[in-house]
Amino acid sequence: MPSDTNYKVSHPVFARLYAWASPRMERSGFGERRDQLLVGLAGRVIEVGAGNGLNFTHYPPEVTRVVAVEPEPRLRAIAEAEAANAAAPVEVVDGTADRLPAEDAGFDAAVASLVLCSVPDVPAALAEIRRVLRPGGQLRFFEHVRADTPGLARVQRLLDATVWPTLGGGCHSHRDTLAAIEAAGFTIDAIERLRIPDTRIPTHTSPHILGVATAPTGPEE
Repeated sequence: MPSDTNYKVSHPVFARLYAWASPRMERSGFGERRDQLLVGLAGRVIEVGAGNGLNFTHYPPEVTRVVAVEPEPRLRAIAEAEAANAAAPVEVVDGTADRLPAEDAGFDAAVASLVLCSVPDVPAALAEIRRVLRPGGQLRFFEHVRADTPGLARVQRLLDATVWPTLGGGCHSHRDTLAAIEAAGFTIDAIERLRIPDTRIPTHTSPHILGVATAPTGPEE
């Protein structure tokens, strides 16, 4: 198990803005999708990039333990307070996606929710998720991703190359996260493509995927 992290994460302006805006985001469609993301989970779960703990109240009581990893100190402090409202026991810890503070094969499921857009190294993060999952464990993912229309994809590329990562706390809206999950060795079991918010004119962060993937059952798969 890694004992330290490669980098520290602090986005004080973004963290405050996100904490302020997130209740409105939940009402725009994110809240109901969190229910869909977490339904049926049981046993031990690790959540990568827990933010301010918006998933916590959506965990079913069959979950026996949640280790919620969040590197941003302001968001982590909010998450620690939110943990008291969860039906499942939640422990909030400091850590980064590329060096998760967890043992090998220690979890039945992992949750990545609106986080793979902002990690510096997506393959490293997915390799860590695979490491801490038991063989055949589940990855539940809910991420905004590269648009499937050329015009919006161009907008995403432009914003990612200029102002958006700074404004969005490291977010990159043009990532092909589904392909990255498959390249990491996971098998996609279910996938839904959706747009949030579902407005007539989409924004560069509107395209999302929500789904379930399974970790390999052996190291050579």
